[in-house]
Amino acid sequence: MNRRDFLTRTALAGAAGASAATLAAPAIASGVIEWRMVHAWPKGLPGVGVGADRLAQRLEMMSGGRMKINVFAAGELVPALRCMDAVMDGTAEMGHDASFYHVGKHPALAIFFAVPFGMVADEQAAWLLHAGGQDLWDELSDRFGIISLPCGQTAAQTFGWFRNPLEGPESFRGLRIRMPGLGGEMVQKLGATAVLLAGGEIFSALQSGAVDAAEFIGPVNDLPMGFHQVARYSYGPGVHEPGGAIQLMIDKSKFLDLPTDLQEIIRAACHAGHEDMKVEYDLHSGKTMEVLRLEHGVRFRRLDRDTLQALGQAAGEVIEESYDTGDELTRRIWDSYLASRENTKRWLRFNEQAFLNARVLDFPFPTAS
Repeated sequence: MNRRDFLTRTALAGAAGASAATLAAPAIASGVIEWRMVHAWPKGLPGVGVGADRLAQRLEMMSGGRMKINVFAAGELVPALRCMDAVMDGTAEMGHDASFYHVGKHPALAIFFAVPFGMVADEQAAWLLHAGGQDLWDELSDRFGIISLPCGQTAAQTFGWFRNPLEGPESFRGLRIRMPGLGGEMVQKLGATAVLLAGGEIFSALQSGAVDAAEFIGPVNDLPMGFHQVARYSYGPGVHEPGGAIQLMIDKSKFLDLPTDLQEIIRAACHAGHEDMKVEYDLHSGKTMEVLRLEHGVRFRRLDRDTLQALGQAAGEVIEESYDTGDELTRRIWDSYLASRENTKRWLRFNEQAFLNARVLDFPFPTAS
């Protein structure tokens, strides 16, 4: 799929959605609860965009048709970065995006999406489900009258697209890079300027030179977004976002008004969407990476050891500063997060990381025919 075809279909769908927005008001009729969901992604974008649509479909099917969710992509009802505002002000009952888009409301919101050099997707899920992370997220979200649930997972992302190659940590000085959240604070420690842009704005910013580099998610999204047309170098690993938890925000008062079985259906649908999105990214990223490399001449490069070391040190400083300057809840979130990271890291390093290292050793092994 080329960028022009993708964006043309997105624009046509957006026009249709805008028309629907004037007609589809939230309602309860004949026992059907009709809600709106806004999301931050271009319509039909693989992974995150499709994940929002699937979540709405799951809720309708799992509820036996008692819930109907009308989905509005970025710009159809509200701008991409205003999903949280839309849920808070009643424009929509649900919002599907990344929590780090809203750090202006509270800096600790960034922690629940991704932490540079933090936890990978499975570790993050373990913290949320079994080590108190969700309880702390509930406590923070309650300040804004919402409930936030993990409903998707990007898995480990690539570090980003660069117009020019990196030549060590000094390459970040003066660099303008689209990188939200704690990762953006990390690269600023190395002299870069971090820029927050919605996904649909990245291509034009790279094309015009408004930014020199940009991260989004990875090959599955980056190919249809056309980033390879304006930046030739793709770097990994994505140490800034080793696992990105997509969130579903829900108007808390509306959620609590639901029957308890529908509340549990929403939680179960989010859990299914979290796993479904992650494994789909895992499955398709490698194949799409080869398309970018072989058909479009993209140069995939790894960050060198000195750069990784400098980024890791910067990430540690960002976390320490967040802890020292944060409120009491922020410190409790960090205490919980870091303790869970230590527990899961210990086992993964001994077992899973060791296996992945073993798998790349030079021995004969069958390949697909």
